[in-house]
Amino acid sequence: MADADITAAIEFLFLTKPGVAAHLLDVTTHLGIVQLTGFVDNLLAGRRAEEIALAVRGVRGVVNELLIRATDLPDGELLLHVTQALGADPATADYNVQATVADGAVTLTGVVQSWAERELVRRVVQGVRAVRRLVDHDLLIRWGEIQNSDAEISTQIRELLDWDIRVYDALVTVHTAGRVVGLTGTVGTAAEKSHIVATAYAAGASRVDSQELAVDFWALNSALRRDKFARRADADVAQAVRDTCRLDPRVPTAPLVQVRGGAVTLSGMVTSLQAKQAAEQDARNVVGVWDVHNLLKVRTRQLETDLVVRQSILDALARNPYLGAFDFSVQVVAGKAYLYGLVNNHFEHDLAADVATGAHGVVAVENRVGLPHAGGLGGAPTFERGPAALRLAAGPNPDRALAERIRTHLFWSASLHEQDLHVRVDHGRATLVGTVDTWLDCKQAALEAYEAGARDVNNHLRVRTQASATEQLLDDEKAGR
Repeated sequence: MADADITAAIEFLFLTKPGVAAHLLDVTTHLGIVQLTGFVDNLLAGRRAEEIALAVRGVRGVVNELLIRATDLPDGELLLHVTQALGADPATADYNVQATVADGAVTLTGVVQSWAERELVRRVVQGVRAVRRLVDHDLLIRWGEIQNSDAEISTQIRELLDWDIRVYDALVTVHTAGRVVGLTGTVGTAAEKSHIVATAYAAGASRVDSQELAVDFWALNSALRRDKFARRADADVAQAVRDTCRLDPRVPTAPLVQVRGGAVTLSGMVTSLQAKQAAEQDARNVVGVWDVHNLLKVRTRQLETDLVVRQSILDALARNPYLGAFDFSVQVVAGKAYLYGLVNNHFEHDLAADVATGAHGVVAVENRVGLPHAGGLGGAPTFERGPAALRLAAGPNPDRALAERIRTHLFWSASLHEQDLHVRVDHGRATLVGTVDTWLDCKQAALEAYEAGARDVNNHLRVRTQASATEQLLDDEKAGR
């Protein structure tokens, strides 16, 4: 892809995807390396802008030089919010982490047990409104008395990548020496490369060298990747789900896992709704899983009154940089939270539920937050697809204009552009049909439709692994196995 086309695509996506202020961002591209400059008003927006750019076709890497212009808040008040956020999160509440604040910069000190725990702490703090900078050099990882050898670290990285639907790792080589992991080979997208690096750190790497891990478009070839989704033995799938959950600090208690024909059933008890949802997400990211039945029961460590839970949710919504400006109403009945209010888009709608999920004492969330009517998009510009730079095209028909915007999003998606996806729009409602590789692709396609302006999405996409697993299960039943 030409650098000019990549730049134009990212700028277009910044305009249509909520969560970033496109008019404050500048994008330049050189040999597929994207440089982001300008301003965002919170740390999460800076991370979101980088993630949007990483997922674009042709991007080989992103240099994020965005500056943070956060809301002014007295240091004492900001410290209180950061401390409350860390204490309110079900996972980080028990961590040995302290925070100090100076001129909007948060410095973290203390000890955590893994890289994943440190990343979770970082994300919680980044989700606090008015944080301008995060310094965590003194937030140390205690590896424990028994540490994996270099060979064991390499083996664990390869196993994690092999079972992860988000990456194609057959072309990646892993070598570890002195806990420094070297990655070489080829991947298809910059997002895949970023995820592989994160996996190496999660497996125990003290440093990761990915200079020789190239990003090339030919590695996205569907035929090349098909063996990744070949059927796996149920017992192996179950063990992979357990291993994935074990590395997730949001899931402190391993669930019971049963697998039949690629359908996973999670049962047992967890201490928070966040843990229940994280366990399901982890299971769905495992190769060979085509469906998840989440029977986990939430049993909190200490019973909180509904009034306390309600206030905890309201405080968390107020702290969030995206949601703090909205007026929400919350009702809690026997630990089940009902959210009410009005937000601007589906991104904020889903985020409200995620924030509520992370509050102490919540056992279920029903999201009744409303959205403005999104059908009045008549006359909105559309963009033609093609290898040349995006061109503005007339869009007198609102449904046709919306369909073209959705197709443009799919065209520039590194993971979706070559998949069997078809779009039609009727009165602002998008219908997606076809077949994609994974449930994650299915979910991402619907998200792209919403972010392009769809009022609603009928997602009729089939997942290739699900279709093959269903056929195999029927064959097994016919054979009496």
